[in-house]
Amino acid sequence: MPQGIKVPTPTLERLATYFTVLSDMRTRHVDTISSADIEERTGINAAQFRKDLSYFGEFGRPGIGYKVDDLYARIGRILKLEKTQPVILVGAGNLGSALVGYPALRAENFQIVAAFDNNYNKIGKQLWDLTIHDISSIIEENGSLGAKIAIIAVPAQAAQDVAEMLVKAGIKNILNFAPAVLRLPPDVIVRNVDFVQELAVLSFHLPAN
Repeated sequence: MPQGIKVPTPTLERLATYFTVLSDMRTRHVDTISSADIEERTGINAAQFRKDLSYFGEFGRPGIGYKVDDLYARIGRILKLEKTQPVILVGAGNLGSALVGYPALRAENFQIVAAFDNNYNKIGKQLWDLTIHDISSIIEENGSLGAKIAIIAVPAQAAQDVAEMLVKAGIKNILNFAPAVLRLPPDVIVRNVDFVQELAVLSFHLPAN
């Protein structure tokens, strides 16, 4: 990618979609694909697909298309998924447990390497193959873990304090499952997953009674 070019967030989101589709195609032993195939499988316009790739150089061959393995590997490198990315989890409740046990994370090179909570009834207990740590030790623990990504799975009222602790621990990439708007420095990237908000949008589209 040429220096100084900023890639729009929607493009990165679509790259992640392409990566998921390509992963599935690899398991099906598909050798080559076209931009039309991508459009059919994702609903993303073929021209948009080609434009998204153009941020990062030349891909594929005219009249032949794209080698699935090559495109998968290249998008993986763009998204920095060619090696395992350590992730820490804050919140060892039901959602946190489900995330630790979610096999697709490891399949796509994300590994939750530590879990933290402030509930003394949970600290020291096992969460799948992890020992739950006291959240007060997060800065010290991440000093050795070196994680750059964290997941917040705590109640809304605790989310801001947790996020600030994560920033102090050197983490500036946060996936937030708490239904709360986080106020953090501009260099911290937050992706929010709010189930209630998404369900509310779906509710709007329900037919009137």
